[in-house]
Amino acid sequence: MSEIKNQQEPMLRGRFAPSPTGEMHLGNAWTALLAWLQVRAARGTMVLRLEDLDPDRSRPEYGAGLMDDLTWLGLDWDEGPDRGGLYGPYRQSQRRHLYQQALEQLAAAGLIYPCYCTRAQLAASAPHAGSGERIYSGLCRRRPPVSGDEGLHPALRLVVPSGTISFTDGVRGLIRQDVQRETGDFVVRRSDGIHAYQLAVVVDDAAMKITAVLRGDDLLSSTPRQLLLYKLLQLSLPAFTHVPLLISEDGHRLSKRQRDLSITALRRRGVKATAIIGYLAWKAGLIEKRQPVMPSDLVAGFTLSGIPAGPVIVERDLTF
Repeated sequence: MSEIKNQQEPMLRGRFAPSPTGEMHLGNAWTALLAWLQVRAARGTMVLRLEDLDPDRSRPEYGAGLMDDLTWLGLDWDEGPDRGGLYGPYRQSQRRHLYQQALEQLAAAGLIYPCYCTRAQLAASAPHAGSGERIYSGLCRRRPPVSGDEGLHPALRLVVPSGTISFTDGVRGLIRQDVQRETGDFVVRRSDGIHAYQLAVVVDDAAMKITAVLRGDDLLSSTPRQLLLYKLLQLSLPAFTHVPLLISEDGHRLSKRQRDLSITALRRRGVKATAIIGYLAWKAGLIEKRQPVMPSDLVAGFTLSGIPAGPVIVERDLTF
């Protein structure tokens, strides 16, 4: 396959799409700030979407907390769950019918098949080099219907063609991946009936006319799969930028389990929003020395050129 070119609309539309599965932490704020600056520097439209597709992990109170923390940090949005907009609703849990329509479109093209593999069978698949993901063997693509299948609840997988997907990332440059070789046929609907992230995020970004996606580097390996879905569903592509993750000194990425670095915890300790924004801006190379700033102070002249290529270390003894 040839390189997939990004298609931009005259007005940039960007988004921040957190999952309301815990308190917002410093790493979330890092990505939100950079996505917000990219949009505001281009005088574009900022969209907030809550990716609450998983009912077992998502909580309304976390969604409310995320919006409160973003507002406190000085990061606003033009469209979102609380503001509405032309392309709502802005919660994935209210958009399931759109994912089902896309799934049916793929099924009509003969690109979907049921997968009955057990966790043990999936765990036995070969690991993908450099990631914790497993390469699906295609076992159920070759499996004929068997008596008794009617009572089972299979996952649904996409038939992935051979060939290389490539795109130019805003930070990492040219990225190439043979999705069939490095991932295999991937799940687009789980066995519990929940549509998979890979499908939902493509449908949402296309339907909301997002032209620029800036997100964490942990999602870089997912992008070729999503680009394949854009192609198969004949949807317009956004430009992609993957920024490095914030990690601790021991090499682990920041997560919602590190409650002492949640924005809520920092607020309770009396930390100022300007101190957090200043620290993140300094780490991103947007200011020369660490000092309190407002997000609006960083808009003029914003560029991603100073963003480090690798992970950004958060000091063990970090204080504000």
